[in-house]
Amino acid sequence: HLRSTVIGGALRRIHRHLGCEVHGINHLGDWGSQFGKIMTAFRRWGSDVELAKRPMHHLFEIYVRYGAEKNDALEAESAEAFRRLESGEDNPERRLWQKLRDVSLEAFRGPYERLGVEFDHITGESFYEDKMEAAIEKIEATGIVTESEGARVVELEDRGMPPCILRKSDGTTIYATRDLAAVFYRMAEFSFDRALYVVGSEQNLHFQQLVAVLDKMGLPVANKIEHVPFGLILSKDANTGKWGKFSTRGGNAIFLEEVLDEAVANVRRIIAEKNPDLEDADQVAEAVGVSAIIFNDLKNSRIKDVKFDWELLLNFEGETGPYVQYAVARLSGILRKSEVGANGEAPQIPLDRVDFEQLADAEQVLLTMLEFGPTVERAAELNEPSAITSLMIRLAGDIHSYLRDHNVIRAEPDLQMARLALVAAARDLLRVGLALLGVATPDRM
Repeated sequence: HLRSTVIGGALRRIHRHLGCEVHGINHLGDWGSQFGKIMTAFRRWGSDVELAKRPMHHLFEIYVRYGAEKNDALEAESAEAFRRLESGEDNPERRLWQKLRDVSLEAFRGPYERLGVEFDHITGESFYEDKMEAAIEKIEATGIVTESEGARVVELEDRGMPPCILRKSDGTTIYATRDLAAVFYRMAEFSFDRALYVVGSEQNLHFQQLVAVLDKMGLPVANKIEHVPFGLILSKDANTGKWGKFSTRGGNAIFLEEVLDEAVANVRRIIAEKNPDLEDADQVAEAVGVSAIIFNDLKNSRIKDVKFDWELLLNFEGETGPYVQYAVARLSGILRKSEVGANGEAPQIPLDRVDFEQLADAEQVLLTMLEFGPTVERAAELNEPSAITSLMIRLAGDIHSYLRDHNVIRAEPDLQMARLALVAAARDLLRVGLALLGVATPDRM
């Protein structure tokens, strides 16, 4: 779930930057029929020892095994396990579910911290367990619920969609039931103006049905629900060279912690080769490696699929995180060398001593910087962090071009002061823009 985490984190920062009251919610998929499957798999092939040592790997392995060995008996067992979980009783299923949920949450903490992602609320699907009955009753009270083959549904044929199932024929609920309960709860709790659901494009129909049900109920909140879809992360098959999606059930998923570790290790190797005397090399490698993953995810329109290519995403020359981060480090280096920036931090440049007419040759840099405010507003309106990413790439390119032709440190005093003001402003703007994306900005690289 890298993409929903990274895109959602960026949107939370962007809207908050513009002064909005934002509640970032981690809506964990911690309830549903898949837990009947994972509990059944754990009872058959699970190990408490392995769960303690490597929780995500172990759960992944037994889930893949379940998919490989799936048969009618196994499916019936898992369906019964979920039915018992939803019964509300304190039974073995409930206790096993709680154990698996707890170890999963603990395992998620590390990657979230490394990605710099924070949540204001962690309320997964299970949070709405005791709210679903009331939600169904609320919908039924409007007279739009019918029975179909033993299931309780809202017919949406008039909207060109299949029925939205509220309760299956076996009495269990589905994703839609929990999402409707969540809408009712969040509206009462937050009275929101916009609810952004950062979920993959494969769930388009689900959210169309969600909005359609709310609209048929006559609720204005239907107009406040916004699905923010995104494409897949694609990996290249080593044998065929073809790009394809990761699949948990298929067994070819990759663990985020391992991806981050590999990115950091690759950056360490680059640092050892190009700048072996760099101070705090390990911290810089962490900042650059993790940020490269984030930037690669956000640099194109979110609806596009993302190709996961190590060579491209860690390139210091292309449209990458390291390329833009290097612009910040380069500008910080210039400020360190100057008298006004001796400490490497925000230099105290007396603006009354700056002759801005000296910056006529920096017109392109300044024009690009002026786009920042409107770009952030557009990113918020369209829920499109890539608008900011694209601007950061262009600004970094403009800065690199300007510095190639204009020396700052050796310029005569008045010209130097003007150029230092430009360097400081560009550095600070890059820092702000990258921070909105969740990208770190080390002062040395």
